[in-house]
Parts: sequence; structure tokens; C-alpha cells
Amino acid sequence: SQAFIAAVSRLAPKIPVFYYPNSVDKDFYTPRKLDAPHIDSLTSGFTVLFAGNVGEAQSMETIISAAKNLLAYPEIKIVIIGSGSKIDWVREEIKEKSLGNIFLEGRYPVQVMPSLMRMASVLLVSLTDQPIFSLTVPNKIQAYLAVGRPIIASLNGEGARIVNEARAGLSVPAEDAEGLALAILKMYRMTDGERLQLG
Repeated sequence: SQAFIAAVSRLAPKIPVFYYPNSVDKDFYTPRKLDAPHIDSLTSGFTVLFAGNVGEAQSMETIISAAKNLLAYPEIKIVIIGSGSKIDWVREEIKEKSLGNIFLEGRYPVQVMPSLMRMASVLLVSLTDQPIFSLTVPNKIQAYLAVGRPIIASLNGEGARIVNEARAGLSVPAEDAEGLALAILKMYRMTDGERLQLG
């Protein structure tokens, strides 16, 4: 990310440093004609899709807390496609807290992910509040930008900056569950045209 330029320049003060952004496979821009699997939770309501690794770094606690704050809005559904070290914990939290607004839909091949992402109302990316994560850009941000859906970014630093500069969605600080719930509500209350513009 651009945040590495200063640090690298200090180590190599006489050598020019250039930033080359990461990209994603072209299928995310122009998806192949593949039949996307049918996922009930993505076919109705206002769907907030989290796609990818469900691990420690992704601050699943923040998503769980935000979902609890959104139970009064039955139209809003948080759909998780992926797996990882925290998936069993998430499953237990859904059961323990009666979070009927979170749907765990398992893993799917990367080839069908662009089509699934396009089915969502908005796309969610989250990270924990750690200094290193403020310097990095999760790969899913490039994928989310490429599929053209609005983004809610629950993270600090470079990832949030990219979403904000691209005017591609809303960002809130990492681990701010209340802020995340409010951002989801704000996106939910936008018109289709406003969300289309962000996408």
C-alpha cells in the first residue's frame, strides 16, 4: 500500500520508490457465464455480504455485536460466505444470542464469487484494530471494488482510505460495532440510485 512508501524510502533513501496497486482476476470485472449457486439468504431483503476468511484478524466479534444491534430490522441480513478459525465460534454466538439475522452459507469456488458478490446489496470488509492492519489493504477490497457493489469498511488506515477516496461506500473505525451497525443502517436507508452510484 502507499503507507509503505515512507518506511521503504527510509531504508533506501537514494532509490525512487513506486507504488503499484494490487488488482484481482479479470473475472471479478467481467464474470464468466457460470451458474451461480442458489443461496436463499441472498435472494431477498437487504443483504450485507462478508466473503472470505472468517478468522481472528477479521474481527468477527464486531460483526456479531453489530448484528445484535440490528435485530429490530428484519429486512437486514448479514450473509457470511467463507470459513476459517472463527467459524465455529460465530456459529455458537448465533445460537447463543439468537441472531436470526446472520446466515452462514459455507465456502464456494472463487470462480462463482463474483456472481455471488453481485447478488448482495452491500459488501462488508472488517479487520481488528492493529497497527499493521492500518498499513495493509485486504485483497477483498479490490474484489469488492471490481464487482461494483457498495462497500462497508470496518477497518483503519489504507483500506478505509481507498474506499473513501473512491467514494465506493462507507467506512467506520476498526472494532466499532455501534458504528458498523449505524453504517449498515445508513446504507439500508439510501435509495437504490444512491447505492448504485457508490457501486
